[in-house]
Amino acid sequence: MEYTFGSTEELLEFLNAELVSAAEAAEILEISKVRLGKLVKDGKLIAAKEQPKMFLKSMLFEKKDELESLRKKFRPYDE
Repeated sequence: MEYTFGSTEELLEFLNAELVSAAEAAEILEISKVRLGKLVKDGKLIAAKEQPKMFLKSMLFEKKDELESLRKKFRPYDE
């Protein structure tokens, strides 16, 4: 995915709207921060920034859909 911005203000708006912290990412994905770290370590989720870890919301929502389908498949008793 490629992004282009016409001005610094557009870039800042995008970053403010799209970047979330590791704690917020874990909340969105409904997982623990430890599990989030494991996903990053295993290369299943890419951090937009390393220190402190920041993530793009669009990537998180894609991963959330994947995790929900896996939960339904492997944990049907949770429903």
